Amino acid sequence: MKNVESEILVEPKLLHGNGGRARSEKCVFTVDIEDWFHIPELPMALSVAEWDTLPSHVSGNFRAMLEIFAEKGVSVTCFFLGWVAQKFPELVKEAWSQGHEIASHGYAHTLVYQMTPEDFLVDISKAKNIIENITGAPVLGYRAPGFSVTDDTPWFFEKLAEAGYRFDSSIFPASRQYGGGLKTANFTPSVINTAYGRIAEFPMTVAHVMGRPICFFGGGYLRLFPYPLIKKMGMRVLDQGRPIIFYVHPREIDLHHPRIAMSSIRRFKSYVNLRTTRPKIEKILNDFSFTTFGKLIAESKVHGEH
Repeated sequence: MKNVESEILVEPKLLHGNGGRARSEKCVFTVDIEDWFHIPELPMALSVAEWDTLPSHVSGNFRAMLEIFAEKGVSVTCFFLGWVAQKFPELVKEAWSQGHEIASHGYAHTLVYQMTPEDFLVDISKAKNIIENITGAPVLGYRAPGFSVTDDTPWFFEKLAEAGYRFDSSIFPASRQYGGGLKTANFTPSVINTAYGRIAEFPMTVAHVMGRPICFFGGGYLRLFPYPLIKKMGMRVLDQGRPIIFYVHPREIDLHHPRIAMSSIRRFKSYVNLRTTRPKIEKILNDFSFTTFGKLIAESKVHGEH
């Protein structure tokens, strides 16, 4: 990934400038739509064939989220796991009919760096086709399970473009103990040029604290940090002219979903402060303004086919 050629996608001055300040007022709220047992890199991880034997909680949890979004009048980006879309196509239809942006989370929730380029292309193409057959509309966006894009996957953007995707939100520009994480100095949305076309990349949002990039805006980070700190860090990011990418999973508003056997540290990160997720989502939707990835691309300096 070190030699990937890119150019800045979002210019601060083009995003709702506030007088002379470089300020973006628009954020993107995203949901990775998977079930409670779709947690990557566990010693006892179940195969796709075993998923059907488990009690699913995704329908009730995601519909509860849709109610929150409808109440707040916010359109979000839904990264559907292909397996979930195939098993529960009505969830895709409901999100689509309510005006949410529909994107792909791959099919089998396999970490990118665990796949060959060919296997990755098959996985993301399968998910794309499943979701497109449900909505009848192109699926242009992707997010990797576990943000598993690393220096070991230099072919990632090329395969993504080959499959027909046009934007991505998989880069996690800070250290992660599990899943992915990519060391980079580029925290701003940018365009990646490949042999198959251009990919607009929206890295996960981090804020610098004592010289270190730290995420406050999704998953266990969102659950761990107190909301006043999340809001403060978010305003700092906006003042730098960057949009905030928030992310959550349906299981994170479910206090009673089954737990998976894992180490004490991983258990803490997976389940800490579940009770705070829903009220934090509601506060975020009240305190920040939102758009979609597609609209951010349309409003940027890059127009037309990417």
